[in-house]
Amino acid sequence: MSEMLILEFNGVGEAEYAAVNAELGVDMKTGEGNWPQGLVAHAAGSGDEGTFVVSEVWNSRADQAAFMESRLGAALAAGGITSAPSVRWIPLLAFQTPGL
Repeated sequence: MSEMLILEFNGVGEAEYAAVNAELGVDMKTGEGNWPQGLVAHAAGSGDEGTFVVSEVWNSRADQAAFMESRLGAALAAGGITSAPSVRWIPLLAFQTPGL
């Protein structure tokens, strides 16, 4: 079964998120672009406590690690994100997308 990844960043907002997406070749408004292999779902936004939260569902941790090594690490740096996020992995028991 897939795994959920939750990343929480301090000091990151929409401008930095847009810059990282531009580096990755992903349009954050339309969802069009060069998404990585193994990524099933992606959502991002600002939390009530001021952190920037990215929630993703991956086929495997290995897929996400390959993306981090090959593209995401450099895109984060180019987008001005220099501090490491809080990282939480959750092995999923279920994943549905009702209404889509």
